[in-house]
Amino acid sequence: MAYRFIKWFEELRKEDVPLVGGKGANLGEMTNAGIPVPPGFCVTAEAYKYFVENVKISKEDVKRILGEKANKGTIAEVLAQAPDEPRPLQEWIMDIINRTNVDDSKQLQENTAVIRELIKSLDMPAEIADEIKQAYKELSQRFGKDEIYVAVRSSATAEDLPEASFAGQQETYLDVLGADDVIDKVKRCWASLWTARATFYRAKQGFDHSKVYLSAVVQKMVNSEKSGVMFTANPVTNNRNEIMINASWGLGEAVVSGAVTPDEYIVEKGTWKIKEKVIAKKEVMVIRNPETGKGTVTVKVAEYLGPEWVEKQVLTDEQIIEVAKMGQKIEEHYGWPQDIEWAYDKDDGKLYIVQSRPVTTLKETTTEEVEEVEEAEVILKGLGASPGIGAGRVVVIFDASEIDKVKEGDVLVTTMTNPDMVPAMKRAAAIITDEGGRTSHAAIVSRELGIPAVVGTKEATKKLKTGDYVTVDGTRGLVYKGIVKSLVEKKKKEEAAAAPGAAVAAAPLVTGTLVKVNVSMPEVAERAAATGADGVGLLRAEHMILSIGQHPVKFIKEGKEEELVEKLAEGIEKVAAAFYPRPVWYRTLDAPTNEFREMPGGEDEPEERNPMLGWRGIRRGLDQPELLRAEFKAIKKVVEKGYNNIGVMLPLVSHPEQIRKAKEIARSVGLEPHKDVAWGIMIEVPAAAIIIEDLIKEGIDFVSFGTNDLTQYTLAIDRDNERVAKLYDETHPAVLKLIKHVIKVCKRYGVETSICGQAGSDPKMARILVRLGIDSISANPDAVQLIRQVVAQEERKLMLEAARKRLFEEEEEEEEFLF
Repeated sequence: MAYRFIKWFEELRKEDVPLVGGKGANLGEMTNAGIPVPPGFCVTAEAYKYFVENVKISKEDVKRILGEKANKGTIAEVLAQAPDEPRPLQEWIMDIINRTNVDDSKQLQENTAVIRELIKSLDMPAEIADEIKQAYKELSQRFGKDEIYVAVRSSATAEDLPEASFAGQQETYLDVLGADDVIDKVKRCWASLWTARATFYRAKQGFDHSKVYLSAVVQKMVNSEKSGVMFTANPVTNNRNEIMINASWGLGEAVVSGAVTPDEYIVEKGTWKIKEKVIAKKEVMVIRNPETGKGTVTVKVAEYLGPEWVEKQVLTDEQIIEVAKMGQKIEEHYGWPQDIEWAYDKDDGKLYIVQSRPVTTLKETTTEEVEEVEEAEVILKGLGASPGIGAGRVVVIFDASEIDKVKEGDVLVTTMTNPDMVPAMKRAAAIITDEGGRTSHAAIVSRELGIPAVVGTKEATKKLKTGDYVTVDGTRGLVYKGIVKSLVEKKKKEEAAAAPGAAVAAAPLVTGTLVKVNVSMPEVAERAAATGADGVGLLRAEHMILSIGQHPVKFIKEGKEEELVEKLAEGIEKVAAAFYPRPVWYRTLDAPTNEFREMPGGEDEPEERNPMLGWRGIRRGLDQPELLRAEFKAIKKVVEKGYNNIGVMLPLVSHPEQIRKAKEIARSVGLEPHKDVAWGIMIEVPAAAIIIEDLIKEGIDFVSFGTNDLTQYTLAIDRDNERVAKLYDETHPAVLKLIKHVIKVCKRYGVETSICGQAGSDPKMARILVRLGIDSISANPDAVQLIRQVVAQEERKLMLEAARKRLFEEEEEEEEFLF
């Protein structure tokens, strides 16, 4: 049969958007590219155009269809001025739209509802209906059946374009069975071109309503066992080297509509390493209606599949990689990151791609930038530890005695930084290290200073020589030979756009969960405060104390205690003032012995096989009370100046006695815990999490999770050891169980909970912590805005889930009452 209004996927290419819309064109393009797309056909936009231009309707017909609605509002005005003879439906539609103020929500809702009712009530011309019936029959016969289940999806001719994506504003109908039902759903898709939302969007985007048509995609329905969406560029971070996959049980409608919180997986392109997993509570799923066999229903996962499926990982690791690789194949075909809907069919177990469209929220790199970066030679690769671009002359150093070699604007290259190198780090345009991960000293300090850094390159000090020139991409973990002009110019433009007075910053989102910031050095206090953070969740003592230039205990023994106290007080006050009245939590000294040994006067420091497990934190503070006493004296000086926003946080606590003895030392210098300062502890040792109730009873106001240490102590993994770094996982079930237990107990006793480890800057971990009920999250300065957005989004999800749950329960109660 020769079709006039039907096009099979095999006949379509991406250039056919005017005929079948973005969705239809993409399905045809993917079919012809060998992507596993469920087969189907499109009822073309020409069919819709033929319908609205050739189906004529009279005044009386309009009044009959609309009933009482015809006597009021805009439609009454249109009827009063319309001619008596029948005229095309398109003229009626445009008369109504031209009289509609889209900014008047009530009028827009009423008028678009009238248009939809007219479209759905009129018969489809036989010439179109007959073709749909024949095409549906042919599609069914491909599977050896008289009738198959299909999905009928809207595909507007301006939809899914890179410059104007308004996918999802028209209807989709799932599990449609039978030719008559297909015809009905095609008409309903046509009608959905005139929802209030779609009409408003078109008006604001400047589309001509009279020239936007709609195609309907009729596609074999995947009997989804599991499904979801995938972005071939991370939409949260804009990282194009990552693929984000969302997955849930049943049909993908639950994920797309937001009815369920799906699993989330992050996969690194090329290596296909699964970098992150967030296994969500999937309370509901959408399935084919088991009673009628038509349409879909939403059911509870626990009842339909079983309670264990609610928190079960949806995709196996092998399937995660299979989906990701398919996403990469589709992106390579289109040459642009894609937003893809996928599903696994339980009938054959195969992966199918249901839809793909461009991701429109990414900033496109200019052709000039792409060409220049591609031509630039990458000489080193590592972990992108601190985002941004830095370029300059290389200076290779191996210990702190060489830091004077690093001048303003140089690129500091070393094996691994330590606190003694901070003065040089402050002067550097970028930092490159041989060793370390994203939680190493170099990474943490670089992020706080806002300096681009690439760590863990393994061979930077061997391949680079002092005097070389390089460009460092701290976002992607790349080091280029020479100065890459396009990247440097791009950085200058971004800095100009972010300069004071360049633009008025938007007011920060208000969240129930406070979003604080980590601060290592007083010099960055104002920059950190400018992020809009709700306070300082971690003010580290190490850099302030170690910056005196010699071992602090030696300093005190030489009679210079007051000088140390003054220097500490000066730094603490600078941060307290920048954030006042927002809280600032000062963590007492937590430097391991290897850092002290490098300092003048550190010759007597013990040699420890693993300093991270050794003499550090409150253990050392109580053994050398003169040092802890100096810290408390400095805090007392700041408090006496009227700063009542300071909290003291004890690191590496594992026993109530440590809290008690630290309080005694504080009182000995006139600093009263709970009165002059808030008093808290770090939860870094599994023992502290397990006996949290005992620690609370000793008297604390807050706790903060140091997830860097808590993870390495729980999993017995050195986080800076590259051989086992792949096993370091802050979302390991054991770590999360400890965190959950502490939060639960602290809630019972009214103790505030926070996090200040590296995980606080991770969106995945932030989502988990919000759901666990944490009171605040402290992130690195560069991550504050992102974490605030993630927290706000997760809080909205929680409220929506709670509202839906209440509605569901109310409906159940009402049904019980009625029946």
